[in-house]
Amino acid sequence: MSPEVIKKHYITTQEIITRIAGVLFLIPLAPFICRFIPPVFIGSWNIDLIIAFLISIVIVRLMMWLVKPMVLPALLIVCGIFAYNLFNHRYSFRNVTTSYKALVNQNWQGREEKQTDVISFNPHLFENAEERVSRLVTEKVQYKDSLVRNFSVKHSLEYFDDYHYKYQELARYFSLFKYINTSFKYVSDAQRDEYYATPRETIQNGLGGDCDDHSILMAACLMSIGAKCRLIIVEGHMYPEMYVGDKKKFDIMQQAIIQFFGEAGIDRIYYHENNGEYWINLDYTSDHPGGRYMNDNVKLLINIP
Repeated sequence: MSPEVIKKHYITTQEIITRIAGVLFLIPLAPFICRFIPPVFIGSWNIDLIIAFLISIVIVRLMMWLVKPMVLPALLIVCGIFAYNLFNHRYSFRNVTTSYKALVNQNWQGREEKQTDVISFNPHLFENAEERVSRLVTEKVQYKDSLVRNFSVKHSLEYFDDYHYKYQELARYFSLFKYINTSFKYVSDAQRDEYYATPRETIQNGLGGDCDDHSILMAACLMSIGAKCRLIIVEGHMYPEMYVGDKKKFDIMQQAIIQFFGEAGIDRIYYHENNGEYWINLDYTSDHPGGRYMNDNVKLLINIP
């Protein structure tokens, strides 16, 4: 072949490789940019990743127009950084995958499951014996304890820090939830004796205790970094709930749960709602926030002042 033909083939091959590299570059770039875009909803549809994808297309097009030869090296550098981050537990290919899964789950698969909120509108639940339990438990939720605060701050940074810009305090709350739930070990109280441990005690004993110890610990730790929590006593069990806010904030929170805990195979987000106020279940019986409630046989609601 003549030099002109060889040169033409080389230019054509280079053009094809560059275009393929540009398309592949979009795949990791869009979720990375999405971390810096606040959640955006049109109705019940979450579109912030779609917006990030459009921004990524513009960036890649500009690169191909201004510095086309740099597209392939840039893709290789990004893949190298992601591979390095994979072994350092930072933003990597795993986060890219979960971002796309979150988009699918949020818009097409994710469902929410509102529980009948007998908690908020049944005043006959509260009698003298229950008031005594409420006082005893409330006294144990010592969220201003310095040990509790330091423990909570440390482990609120353990996970999901790459998504703090996007989800703000939810990234901190759910990081703390994940650490406590994966580290907590169930230990029963003595028979016919209910002991409520302070969060300091539970932290110092290595995160061991029963359901009420877990609930007190979870509520106190989250409240120490700004969350609002309450404790629910049902037949044979206690669990914590965290206040989310209105429907818009609930939708954002639901997106964050799917983003952070999607590997748990979430098919429902369980919550209570009354008068437009949403509360999410944080029970240790589930490995993600918004897990299934054990039962609706509510005995007592304890609001923590």
